[in-house]
Amino acid sequence: MRNALLILISASVSFSCNTKLVKSEFRATNSGAWNKDNTIAFSFSEIDTVQRHNIFINVRNDATFAYSNLFLIAELEFPTGETLKDTLQYEMALPDGTWLGKGYGSIKENKLWYKENIVFPTTGVYTIRISQAMRKNGSVNGVVNLEGITDVGYEIERSSE
Repeated sequence: MRNALLILISASVSFSCNTKLVKSEFRATNSGAWNKDNTIAFSFSEIDTVQRHNIFINVRNDATFAYSNLFLIAELEFPTGETLKDTLQYEMALPDGTWLGKGYGSIKENKLWYKENIVFPTTGVYTIRISQAMRKNGSVNGVVNLEGITDVGYEIERSSE
């Protein structure tokens, strides 16, 4: 019985580990609301400069998120000072209102593509900055406090290509 339990634990640990994962980090928003002026930044270094990588933006939302899409501005700053800036749109819910993403209960986590097959060409400190760029239909001004976004993060994986 003890050997069977040990085998089961070993198997579950080996299957649950993501061997492609290089880096991952989350930051909580302010009481479940993401202010338009709150740019969330993550810095990292010590990354393989030959291997191709995929970068994801991870977002956790709860039922108070009132939109079916999410608009973000993401910047990737290289150690050289060069910056890539993108405006991104992600679908967060189906037309019938069913939330996309994984999770049980009221929190859903979405793993959103940011950069695919990117090579980090030099050693040094890289910085990812993410801000929300939501607007209500017909409004020029942005949503000041985006309710329902509880956490924002990033994930870097080794590319299989």
